Amino acid sequence: MAKKIQNEEPKDNVLDAIKMLAKERGIEEEELITAVEEGIVTAFRREFSGSQSIEHVEAEIDRTTGEIFVYKLVEVVEEVEDDANQISIQDAKALDPDIELGDEVEVGIEVEKLGRLAATAAKSAISQKVRDAEYRRINNEFSGRIGELATGIILRKDARNVYVDIDRAEAVLPREGQIRNEIYETNRQMKFLVLCVEEHNGRPSITVSRTSNELVRKLFELEIPEIKSGEVIIQAVSREPGSRSKVAVYSRDENIDAKGSCVGQRGQRVQEIMNELGGEKIDIVDWNEDPALFISEALQPAKVLRVDTEITTNEDGSQDRRAKVIVPDSQFTLAIGRSGQNVRLAARLTGFKIDIKRESEEIIEATQLMGDAFQVVESEGEN
Repeated sequence: MAKKIQNEEPKDNVLDAIKMLAKERGIEEEELITAVEEGIVTAFRREFSGSQSIEHVEAEIDRTTGEIFVYKLVEVVEEVEDDANQISIQDAKALDPDIELGDEVEVGIEVEKLGRLAATAAKSAISQKVRDAEYRRINNEFSGRIGELATGIILRKDARNVYVDIDRAEAVLPREGQIRNEIYETNRQMKFLVLCVEEHNGRPSITVSRTSNELVRKLFELEIPEIKSGEVIIQAVSREPGSRSKVAVYSRDENIDAKGSCVGQRGQRVQEIMNELGGEKIDIVDWNEDPALFISEALQPAKVLRVDTEITTNEDGSQDRRAKVIVPDSQFTLAIGRSGQNVRLAARLTGFKIDIKRESEEIIEATQLMGDAFQVVESEGEN
């Protein structure tokens, strides 16, 4: 092998910089060294792609000393016709007496010849390689965590996004994933739902959410052993982030109180989840396969007198699910909730359009119907 010309810059700086960058980005050192070598080759080709066309260029960084070698593979010929890719037999033998015509030999290239432009190009190529390696690491690590919980620390925020550090990767919490009026202070630790892995401002990042219904579901799985084990099942979740959620649960085992398991002793279990969500209120209700009973449960804390349900199938195959709910007059405001929130969440939870009536309204309607019926009977009698 021919002598390789080394870079004259300080040797230890190269490896130190690579090791620091590898540790910071969570990339294997060898992978990063290879990226640097490829970046140097790319820069060299770009610099000399004009008058010279070197077919085979390689770069090598000594893994111990940090010395940089750049060399080209040239053919040994009697008379040189292509300076870029050939070497005379006389010059070749000066490097290695055993070389013969037709052999290929590695000839060192002075790294200084790359110049300022090549150095800039090398930096760009290396940066791209680092981004590629970082994206692969993040994609490999987080692609299997989509839809799962992740704990992160707030890094910074701008007018639209909050940026979070999750396991040495930058995650983006977009505006639509932020809870209204929630404070995202720098260095605050929070839990997020991982939505997807994507590229953000030229760098790989993870998109997360604090508003997803699934965040509530995953927090229940985390805090409540019976849900994690499958003994208690979350059937449905409806949520208005930062304000209130309703969670419907049940158990196939009659000996397990699904609702009680979620509430915990003195409400401790559900309180932990509420604290993680910044005080968001959570109603835990018993799911029931009977729609009327389920709707009655979903409207808690209001008391319900009667539920009449009607399910019709439309021409396109979709279902129109409606329910008329009768409550005591004193419970009407509670059943509706502030700004209609309670009935709205109950409707989302059950999948029914819910119409709530006061008991007095129902009595009036029933009386009117009876009066109409009597009038019909009297009319028929007269005829």
